Amino acid sequence: MHLKNRTTIILILGFLSAIAPFSIDMYLPGFPAIAKDLHTSIENVAYSLSSFFIGVCIGQVLCGPLLDRYGRKMPLYTGMILYILATIGCVFTTSVEVLIALRFLQAIGGCVSMVAPRAIIRDLFPVEESAKIFSYMILILGVSPIIAPTAGSYIITHFGWHAIFIILTILAVLLVAAIAMGLPESKQPDPTYSLKPQVILSSFRIVLWQPQFFIYAVTGAISSAGLFAYLAGSPYVFMKFFGTTEQQYGGIFALIATGLITCSQLNNRLLKKYTSQSIVKITLGIQTIAGILLFVAATFNWLNVYSTIVLIFVYLSCQGFNFPNASALSMAPFSKHAGSASALMGAIQMGMGALASAAVGMFTPHNVMPLAGVMAFCVASAWLLLFFSTRKVAFTVKAEDVEEQTLDMIEKY
Repeated sequence: MHLKNRTTIILILGFLSAIAPFSIDMYLPGFPAIAKDLHTSIENVAYSLSSFFIGVCIGQVLCGPLLDRYGRKMPLYTGMILYILATIGCVFTTSVEVLIALRFLQAIGGCVSMVAPRAIIRDLFPVEESAKIFSYMILILGVSPIIAPTAGSYIITHFGWHAIFIILTILAVLLVAAIAMGLPESKQPDPTYSLKPQVILSSFRIVLWQPQFFIYAVTGAISSAGLFAYLAGSPYVFMKFFGTTEQQYGGIFALIATGLITCSQLNNRLLKKYTSQSIVKITLGIQTIAGILLFVAATFNWLNVYSTIVLIFVYLSCQGFNFPNASALSMAPFSKHAGSASALMGAIQMGMGALASAAVGMFTPHNVMPLAGVMAFCVASAWLLLFFSTRKVAFTVKAEDVEEQTLDMIEKY
């Protein structure tokens, strides 16, 4: 692959992966305005975030096998069209219930933009380069939490929250054009790939039972759930509890995001000397310490806006190391069924995220405790899983070994 094509492909995949985060980050500063306009509470508006996570979770399970059966581009086109239609619907919604439902449909369509890039990376790049490519994508993904909340707060202040969904529609249309013109088909349709439910479930079972996939996919998902809890709880914590403005909240969001982006690029340098396994162990430990400190400080009411920012900054910066390495380690054992593996990994991640964001919303917020408690629980659970599982499992399975197991099981049907 020529360098020019390689760079173009990485850029398109990065922006594709960013459409779902943009769909989240841009409207977060608008929670108070949406609640006021729809005559409801911020807590009820937050359920539109949870419904988005649930939609992405379900949608990824559905689109994974479709990516393996019909190639990568056709499911991308179909999903993006559904996303565009649902986003247009959000522009005209007049009730929070309809918004929650439309956000679910928006996620069902948009989730393919999250699954396909991971599968395409596995198609086009060697396994040993995967962690580096994922780190490059985080650099592009980092545009979302830096630009989106700040731009969202400006747009909401001057044009209203409906304009957010108009802009998302335009971005999605541009991405469809980019897919058509600049993204090659990395996997041709496979008519032999069965879409029978029992075969799909068997394929998922093979993927899930592969120890390396299970350990790193679940560990990465649980630690990432702390990020989703932050997305759900930070509007209340900063704008209501600490009293920041929408513009200040956007700035805080962008500042914290720089830590994640910086660490994702530092990860490329560390990979020259250390393995992905060792990096995840160390950074997950640091993230756990930050989460526990946040929880303890919240318990004793020691937090102010500045100390909260610092601890969350450290906590989320560690995701810049954890996400690319855990993703690469999860996907490494698979080649032919990379679409299904990517979908299952994403579904687990979004499922954990939906639970974490819903958990934050279940508690009546009076302080930082609901957010801090969920974030600390997520990362501590991830660390415990990784610590005890990697002491017992040796990761020696090769991709071709897993594919042979999968084919043997499918042939039984």
